[in-house]
Amino acid sequence: MTLSLAVCFDAPMQSWGTRSAYIKRDTAREPTKSGVVGVVASAMGIDRDDRASIAALAELRLGVRVDREGLLEVDFHTAQNVPNTEGGGHRTVVSHRYHLSDALFLVVLAGEGPEQEALLLRAEAALRSPAWPLFFGRKAFVPSRPLLGEGSAEAPSGWGLSERSPAAVLHEHPWLETGVNRARISARLHGAGDPDPPPPLRAVIDCDATDKNAEIRSDHPLSFARGDRRFASRSFTTLHIPLTPAMISPGDRPCS
Repeated sequence: MTLSLAVCFDAPMQSWGTRSAYIKRDTAREPTKSGVVGVVASAMGIDRDDRASIAALAELRLGVRVDREGLLEVDFHTAQNVPNTEGGGHRTVVSHRYHLSDALFLVVLAGEGPEQEALLLRAEAALRSPAWPLFFGRKAFVPSRPLLGEGSAEAPSGWGLSERSPAAVLHEHPWLETGVNRARISARLHGAGDPDPPPPLRAVIDCDATDKNAEIRSDHPLSFARGDRRFASRSFTTLHIPLTPAMISPGDRPCS
């Protein structure tokens, strides 16, 4: 049996760095595995030095559906009187810090077997009542709606645990969009005459390294310890998921 945990990542700003260093802090276009593990670990109260617990979370499969593509933006941070390595030559340094504005994601973690199922059960409980504050890449980037919960027809949230594969959740979970965008797409699908299908939703999901469509990203966390942050490579593939009427006007939540 595969157990999947579906959560909503919605915030005015998010940042998911993959190659950040020194004066340039990048962001991926969707949450990274290291970022998702960090959010769940914070909810569970797992210390950054607890490598065994971090490793267990990192072994879960990850899928991310992009329900709203964010705008890529950059902040400029200025630091004055920065010395060189010899302690002299004070200068002004400008750093570039990228983030996503107004992005919205469905994030799915999945596992098999008693240990991973128990871990997902604990993770779901923690995300409903976090031990520590949650943020999406930077401490100022806090969620704008609950990651889990019943939500509403206008603002659904992640439906939590279900006995299905991560790919099935990505294809079947209600669309998380809200407001004018949701109403506009709903009108296209339910208006008079032939429906006007909206563009598919982009998604990424873990895959085997031998998959012919596999892409590689160094975001599988090995250690979050200060001074010893290390990551391994992760293979994932990109999907394009049709946005169906059932995803926009969902019925009852699937039984788990």
